[in-house]
Parts: sequence; structure tokens; C-alpha cells
Amino acid sequence: MLTSRAEAAVDLDAVRHNVAILRAAAGDAQVLVAVKADGYGHGAVEVARAALEAGAAWLGVVLVEEGVALRAAGITAPVLVMMEPPPGAGAVAAAHDLDLGLGSPAALADAVAAGARVHLKVDTGLSRGGSVDWPTLVKTAAETDANVVGVWSHLVCADDPDHPANASQAARFAEALEVAAAAGLRPSLRHLANSAATLTALATHYDLVRPGIAVYGLSPVPGETYGLRPAMTLRARVAMTKDVPAGTGVSYGHRYVTPRATRLALVPLGYGDGVPRNATNTAEVFVGGARHYVSGTVCMDQFVVDVGDGAVEAGDEVVLFGTGDGGEPTAIEWAAALGTISYEIVTRVMPRVPRRYVGGRG
Repeated sequence: MLTSRAEAAVDLDAVRHNVAILRAAAGDAQVLVAVKADGYGHGAVEVARAALEAGAAWLGVVLVEEGVALRAAGITAPVLVMMEPPPGAGAVAAAHDLDLGLGSPAALADAVAAGARVHLKVDTGLSRGGSVDWPTLVKTAAETDANVVGVWSHLVCADDPDHPANASQAARFAEALEVAAAAGLRPSLRHLANSAATLTALATHYDLVRPGIAVYGLSPVPGETYGLRPAMTLRARVAMTKDVPAGTGVSYGHRYVTPRATRLALVPLGYGDGVPRNATNTAEVFVGGARHYVSGTVCMDQFVVDVGDGAVEAGDEVVLFGTGDGGEPTAIEWAAALGTISYEIVTRVMPRVPRRYVGGRG
């Protein structure tokens, strides 16, 4: 029973279940679970522990500080920092036993000077991080005795398994591995696959796969579920209700006007908690045994729902998104309504919303 104004309940058994599915799909490859951005809003430390219990071998972050936080929590599993590190990161990474993913000569030199382990990243088409002068980077790494333990890249269109970019990137990655070998590098870890490729593209698995969103039970491929279970349920308690006549304007700008005499329910969550402002008149919530649209402008701390003649009272539970098993919307449905992706819906839930963990061990 929800006793506070709101919570994001995170089911760690669902995380374990999803990691088990991903491990099975990975075949002989090890599994790196991405816990960047505070575990996609779910809690990096808690998700990391559950994922490791379920057989994940590695953890992935994008900031050195995120890796340091995992170490401070007592997590000793291998951690890869997956975004190009800033100057001076090599010393911090080495001191905290973190691996650095990098693709620039400057970051490589910093890592070599500090004795940090590196995963050299080649740009195979994303045009984000990664080297576009790959022969020079691997030659430099070989000549400076860099501690290269991995070579990797990142896919552009894996969520569309038939997209021609997937084959193109796979071919470019295979070529990059040959260039690295010719330079004398013998990395023990080659990795390319994200969540979608882990589930759909065995040829991209190599030695390690790097699922992210699928760990949290949200499918990376539209229209498919793969047996994944959403881990987060965002809920609140109705703060108050009021009965109003037809023609009543609701919230800022009166972007919603009641079409009939009705009951309004005030929900104490807003964009200060991570509820997108463009959910106005668009996204649905589950309250009083039925779905109702957000009615009027989402405010910083609250929004209103027109519940019609539903028997909704102050203190009743309202679910914004969850597993869908009880009739409530899912994060994927919220994303579809708002023209975004489920990653954004869960990740943007702010720290002032308490996390409650279920399915814990020990």
C-alpha cells in the first residue's frame, strides 16, 4: 500500500528475470549490464547488484564518477566507462579499477600515462564517439604498450533488425578487428551488440554484449516483448478531488475545459518529478479502476485528471505506468503517446520521487 505522496517501485526480481533472458540470448558471450544514468532511473547500485546475482559479468556506465560510486558501494565487478573520458580520467580510472572506453589519441595518452585499461572504440557509422582514424589509433596503442583489453563500437539501427546499416556496421567492425590484429593488438573482449542486437543478431555478439533498456524490461524492438518484464511502476496518491460543472477550465492556460459536470482528481506529481509537460491531454493514467487522460497542463508538482463519474477519492492510488498487468499504461505506451522512447520516460523520473525496491535478497 502506498503511504507517501508518490513512489517509483522497482522490482529487482524483474531485473533478474530480464538478465536471465539476455544471458540466454547472448550465447557464449558475457553480459555487460548498462547502469548509466542511475540505472536508467531505477537505481544504479541496486540494479547492479541484482544483475550480477543473475549472472551479468560486467557493468557499464558513461561517467567515471558513476563508476567510482559503484566502487564506493562495494561493487567489485568489472566496470566499463563507455563515454569518451575527460582529461585526467586515466588516473581516476586506474585508482578505482575502472576500464575506459575511448577513441581519441588524447584520451589514449592519458590512459597510458596512468596505466589504465582501455577498450578502443572505432566509429563504424554512429558518428558520435569512436575513432575515424582507426589505423593510427591502434598503431599508437601498440607502440605505447597501452593496456588494450577491448575493441568495440556501437550500433545505429539495431532496433530495426532488417535495416541495412546493421550489416554495414558489422562489416566495418570486422575490418577494424583485422586492422587491430595487424597492428599487434590482441584484445580479449570484442563487443558491438546493444539490447536489440543481443536479442536479434547473434553474429554481433563476439565476446561481450551490452544490454541496457532490455535489462529494465522495456523492449528495444517495437512490437516485440521477448518475455521481458518492466521493472518500474510509477504511482501516486490522489491529493484531493473536486466536483465541477461543465465548462470548467483546468490548469494553466485552460488547455482542457470540462465537457460536462465531472470530478477532477489532483495528482501530486509534475515535471519537477519527471512527468513530461507534453503529457498534457495526451498520456493516460490508471485510477479508480479505469484509464483516464491527463487533463490540462502538467505543472511542476502536480497535474489533474478528469475522472468523469468515477468513484475516485483523495488517497486513492493512481498509476502512471507499470507492467500493464493490472490495466495500467506501460512506459512504452507513454512513450508512444508523447512521441519519444521508453528510455526517456523511466530515466527522467527525478530523485525526489522515492524509490522502493521489491524482490530484494538478503
